[in-house]
Amino acid sequence: IMPALSTTLTEPTLRPVRLALAQMNPLVGDITGNVERILELANQAHAAGADIVAFPELAVAGYPPEDLLLKPGFLRENMRAIRHLASQAPDLICIVGYVDVREDIYNAAAIIQGGGVQGIHRKHFLPNYGVFDENRYFRASRELTVFRSEKLIFGVTICEDIWYPDGPARSLAQWGGAQLIININASPYHVGKWRFREKLLATRASDDHCVLAYVNQVGGQDELVFDGQSLMMDPEGELIMRGPAFEEALILADVDLMSVLHTRLRDPRLRQSGSEDQRQPVQEIVLGPIAQREAVRPTQPTLAPPIEDEAEEVYRALILGVRDYVRKNGFQEVVIGLSGGVDSGLVATIAADALGAERVHLVSMPSSFSSAGTQGDARQLAENLGVDFRVIPIEDLRHSYTDTLQESFADSAPDVTEENLQARIRGNLLMALSNKFGWLVLTTGNKSEMACGYATLYGDMAGGFAVIKDVPKTLVYRLCQYRNRDEGVIPRGTIERPPSAELAPDQLDTDSLPPYEELDPIIFAYVEEDQSAEEIAAHGHDPATVERVIRMIDRNEYKRRQAPPGIKITPKAFGRDRRLPITNRFRDLGGLGE
Repeated sequence: IMPALSTTLTEPTLRPVRLALAQMNPLVGDITGNVERILELANQAHAAGADIVAFPELAVAGYPPEDLLLKPGFLRENMRAIRHLASQAPDLICIVGYVDVREDIYNAAAIIQGGGVQGIHRKHFLPNYGVFDENRYFRASRELTVFRSEKLIFGVTICEDIWYPDGPARSLAQWGGAQLIININASPYHVGKWRFREKLLATRASDDHCVLAYVNQVGGQDELVFDGQSLMMDPEGELIMRGPAFEEALILADVDLMSVLHTRLRDPRLRQSGSEDQRQPVQEIVLGPIAQREAVRPTQPTLAPPIEDEAEEVYRALILGVRDYVRKNGFQEVVIGLSGGVDSGLVATIAADALGAERVHLVSMPSSFSSAGTQGDARQLAENLGVDFRVIPIEDLRHSYTDTLQESFADSAPDVTEENLQARIRGNLLMALSNKFGWLVLTTGNKSEMACGYATLYGDMAGGFAVIKDVPKTLVYRLCQYRNRDEGVIPRGTIERPPSAELAPDQLDTDSLPPYEELDPIIFAYVEEDQSAEEIAAHGHDPATVERVIRMIDRNEYKRRQAPPGIKITPKAFGRDRRLPITNRFRDLGGLGE
C-alpha cells in the first residue's frame, strides 16, 4: 500500500529536505516578465540551500488568463517559456504552474530538474463556481504521478485538487507512498478565508499522513486579490510554516521526512482506508539526485502571524487591489471626487496608502446643498493625507442644466432627476480631468448602495475602478475606525455625521433606505446566502422592509452591470460571483408579497 515504507525503513537517518515556497505576484499575459521573476526567485531559493522550490498555479501565464487561453499565440508563447525556464533554472527541483498544450489544454505543473521538464501533474478538479470558469478552458486529468529523488517521494497537486478528501493527494500518499504533497494555488481572497483554508489543510495532512505544503499566489488581478499566506503542515496537521499576507515572499522550511514514517507506523488509518481492488495506478518518475550542497545550518521556518483583526485584513486587501490595478494597467495617478462623506473619505485614504500621496488628486465639487461641515472635512482630510486638493463649484453648472431642461420639464415637478443632475455633473468633471491628465477615476460607491441602486448611473458610478464596491456600509465605518486607530486621518465629523448624498435640502440616506445596521444583514442574507424573503424575515427582520429591500436589489441589476470593476472581499461579490439575468420576472418573496 505504501511502497516508500520499506525503502525508508532501511535508512532511517534521512536528512531534511529544504523546501521553498515562492508566493509571487505574476501579471496575466506577461509571460516573459513572469518567467524572469520565477528564475529570480528560483536562484534565491538555490542560494538559500533549497532542494525544491514551488511556484503558484499558472505562474507562467498569470491567473486567471481567461480567454487568452483561446489564443493559439498565447499558448505557443507559454510553451516556449516553460522550455526556456527549464533550460535556465538553477540546480534544484522547480515546480512551476503553466498551461500544458497536448490534444487539449490542461492547467498543469511542470517538475523541472537538470535543464528539462522531467514530469507533469495536470489538474484533476476544475472549479466552475463563483469566480471560476475552468471547465470553459481546460480538460481535467485523472493521471497520478509521484516523483522519487533519493529517499524523497513527493506528489504535486493543483489548487482545487486538495479540497476533496478523496482527491489525488490521498491516492498519491496511499498508493504512491508520497511523503510530501506540494499543492500550488491561485486562491482568490475573501475575508476570513485563511481560517477555513488552514483547517482544511490540517485535516488533509493528518488524514493522508504526509507533509503538506501549500503555495499561493499574491497580488491583485482585476476584481480579484490573492492573499498569499502560503503554509506547510506536518503529518499530524500542525502548522510548520506560514507566509505573510498580501506581499511577495520566499519562505523556507526543512521537511523532516522521518516524521512521516513515524506517523504512518503509529497510525494505521492510511493502510486500512482502501482495499487492493480500489487501488489506483500511480506512475513513478525517478528524478536525478537532489544536488549535493555544502553543509547549511538548519533554517528557522517562516511563521508569519495571521491577521486576526478583520478590518485590518480587508483594509490590506483593498490597498493591494488598488495598487496592483493601477500599476499593472499602466496608470500613474488617480482622481477621486471627495464629498466629505465617509465613503469618499475611505477611498481617498486607501488610495493614498496604496499609491503615495503624490499620485492622488482629490476634487471637491460643492453645490448649494453641500454643508459647511462636509466641505470642511473634505479639505481637512486632504491636508491630513498631504495630497493635491482642488475645489470646483458646480452650482452655476447645475443652474445651467436646469435652465436648459426647463422647457422639456415644464409640466413635471422637481424630483430625483434634478438631484441626479448634480451627480452627473460631477462625473463629467472627473472624467474631463481623467481625459486631460490621464488620471484614473476611482469611484466611491459601497456594496449597500450597489445592492439597492442608491447610486447614479453616469454620475457617481462613472469611473475606472470601484474600490469599495464589495464593502458593505457598516464595514466602511469599521475600516475608517481601523485606519484612525493611531492617528485621526479621517476627520471625526466624516465618521459621526449621519450619511447623506447632499443632493437636496436636509437629505439623509435613511429617507430612501432602511438604517444600514438593518439593511446590511438583509443584503447579506439575500445576496450571499440566497435566502428567500420568508427565511430572512424569520430572523427577526420586518417583513415589509425585507420585501422592499429585495425589490430594490432585483430592480437594480441593470445598474450593477454598468458599474466599473471593483475589489472582491466577500464570498459573493456582484459581478463574476453573482450572475443574474437583467431581464427577469422572478421575485423570491416567498409569499410575503402576496
